[in-house]
Order: sequence, then structure tokens, then C-alpha cells
Amino acid sequence: MTVHDASWVRQTMVAASERPSAATGVWLWARNNLFNGWLSTVLTLVSLIAIGWGMLSIGPWLGNSVWNASSVNECRQAMNGAPGACWAVIRDRWTQLFFGFYPAHLYWRPVIAFALLFAALAPVLFTALPRRMIWFSILYPGVAFWLIWGGSLWSPALAYLGFIIGFGLFASLARVNMGLATAAAVIGAATWWIGATGPLTSQLSAIAPIDLQTVASRDIGGFLLSIVIGVAGIAMSLPLGMLLALGRRSGMPLIRTMSVVYIEFIRGVPLITLLFTASLLLNYFLPPGTNFDLILRVVIMVTLFAGAYMAEVIRGGLAALPRGQYEAAEALGLDYWKAHRLIILPQALKISIPGIVNSFIGLFKDTTLVMFIGLMDPIALAGAIRANTDWQGIYWELYIFIGAVFFAFCFGMSRYSMYLERRLKTDHR
Repeated sequence: MTVHDASWVRQTMVAASERPSAATGVWLWARNNLFNGWLSTVLTLVSLIAIGWGMLSIGPWLGNSVWNASSVNECRQAMNGAPGACWAVIRDRWTQLFFGFYPAHLYWRPVIAFALLFAALAPVLFTALPRRMIWFSILYPGVAFWLIWGGSLWSPALAYLGFIIGFGLFASLARVNMGLATAAAVIGAATWWIGATGPLTSQLSAIAPIDLQTVASRDIGGFLLSIVIGVAGIAMSLPLGMLLALGRRSGMPLIRTMSVVYIEFIRGVPLITLLFTASLLLNYFLPPGTNFDLILRVVIMVTLFAGAYMAEVIRGGLAALPRGQYEAAEALGLDYWKAHRLIILPQALKISIPGIVNSFIGLFKDTTLVMFIGLMDPIALAGAIRANTDWQGIYWELYIFIGAVFFAFCFGMSRYSMYLERRLKTDHR
């Protein structure tokens, strides 16, 4: 008898059995993440009790919601004395929360500007799109300004021409001297904007009028105001922060000292102080009769404030790079600007993505501080709505709605930063 004929030798393989139910799916995830130790189990049970208590407390209030009413008294009558949420105030005043006192028949203009914002951001945020679309991203600020504020289209067009003049002067003199090229570009563009833009706009408007109804800045409010200030501050604070970070690490004592003084001064002063400066004190330093738009002043101050914090975030990324990266750039024969543009800054920015996005989120939420200088942001509009006799007594519904909208924007930025980190990840850990 051979070994293979022995009764104790298996002749066929046993079919694979399914894993126990406790070792698959939800049960496995719960055991590994919620009940993987006594401390985790206690925290899970306490959390479940807190969530259950919250649902039992808030559930009846949400379940007795009223959506159709024209005043808080109608809401209370529909609730029959029981506690409940009066969401009718959102339905009645949502346009005011989003647009402020913007003329109702012109709502289509900020809506189009907001839709075009995504088209302008797409080629910047996603590399799969054609790079030639970046031209629309460059032109978008002028288009958005014209749509929201109105006036003549020639005004933003001539403003862009100032940038072209400055770039032309810089490109023509850059090979001679970088400092001279930069000074010539700034002086040339500023001279064009101050001396030529106004008269030429009037002349071109008389010859070929391309105008939209003008909307005053005092009528712009709500989430429209927060988005304008937030997007403008985010777009301009990043390049300003990069320049300040490079200036703080510069080997030239004057540039380094100026950058350090600026960053430390801005970081030591509250944002609300700078906003009051923009609102009240700045006019004292301007020539008599100068009309400097308040929203523009706020955007400038917010940009200067955020740029200082952005500089420190980027400086941390620069400090995290090994010295070998700088030596490699020098070995390739690259000058200072090419080395930072092609090798140093891309890596430093990748390292700094979490801090950069965190600063962006904080900047967007800080736009609510403009209520203290008289601008009607969503929080200020909520107070104005509550002051109306029809909606006196409304409190939680307005702030919950405003918080939910801010959360949607901030959560979107957070998720994109996570996507960007995964896309740019080059290690295999």
C-alpha cells in the first residue's frame, strides 16, 4: 500500500469557508476602530450617549419645523405652542443673506460671476484641463469686477493694459538689472493707472459705450461680500506670502529687515485694528476728494494681513527642504529666481499645503469681521433681519444656516487640499 492510498491522507481539498461575520464588514471596522481596547470602548459608549442625548434634544425641535410663514407669529401659531424651528425666515430672506441689498433685478450678474469663478479656478486647481484655459483665469478678475459693480467695461480693460505695460517694461530691462526692471514696471503701471485710465475710460465710453448699471459698494453684502473679500484675499495673499518668505530668508540685510519688520508688525496687530484703519484712518492720508472704495480698502488690508501669516507658513516649507536641493540648483547653473521657481518653491509649497489651506480657511471665516466697520456681511444681515418686527425672536435658525454655508465652503477647501496632497505625493509610505 502506497502512502497516497492511506486513509489518513486527504484526497480532495476542502472548499474554502466564509470568514466569520464578526471578522468582516461593519463588525470588523467597529472592532478595530471603536472597541479595540477598554479606553476606546469607554470613549465610544460616552460618544454614543452624547449623540443620543443630542438627537433626543434637537430632534423634536427639528421635527416641528415650519417652512411656510411670513412672520415669527405665524410660525408660533403653526407650532401650537410646541418648540420648533422656524425655517420660514430663511425662505423669506435667503436672497438678502446671499446678496445683501443688491438690486433684485440684477441678481443674474453676481450669479454669473460666481459660476464663472469655478471656470476660472478649474485650470488652476486641476492639471488635466488644457493649460490655455489659464488665460480665462487671468481675465476673470476684471470680468467679475465689471459684472458685480457694473460701469464701463473699458475701465477693467484699461487696468489690464497697465499690467501689460508693466510687464513689458520689466521684460525689456530684466537683462540689464532686476532692481531697475522692477522699479520701472511698478512706476510705469502706476503712472498709467493714475494718469491715463480715467480720461481714456471716459473717451472710449463716449465712442463705444459698453456699460452695465452701476451698483454701489454699500449695496453689496451677505455671502456675496464674503466671497469677494475671501477669494480676492486668498488669490493675492499667496504670492505676497511667497515674496515675504523669500525676503525673510534673503541674504540682503535691507530686504531681510524690511520683511521681518513687516511680518512681525502684522502678526502683532489684530485684524480688526487693520480693518478700522482701512475704514477710518486711511482717508486722512489720501488727497482731498479721493474716492477710495471701502471694499477695496478692506481687500487690501485683508491681503496684507493674510500675506504675513502665509509668509511664515511658506518659510516653514523652505526651512524643511534639505540643503542638497539648493546645491543641486546651483550645480545646474540656475540663477536665484529660476532655482526657486523650478526647484525650491514647488517642493516647499507641497510641504506647506496643510498650513496654506488652513490659512485660507481662517481668512475666509475672518471676513465676518467686516461687520464691525459697517459692511453688511451675513452676520450683520442676520442682526438686521432679527431687528425687523416680523422676525423678532428668531435666533438659531439664521446662525445655523450661515454656519452651514460657511462649513460647505471651508469643507470644500479642506477636501481639495487632501486631494492635492495625494496627487503630489511622491514617496511610497
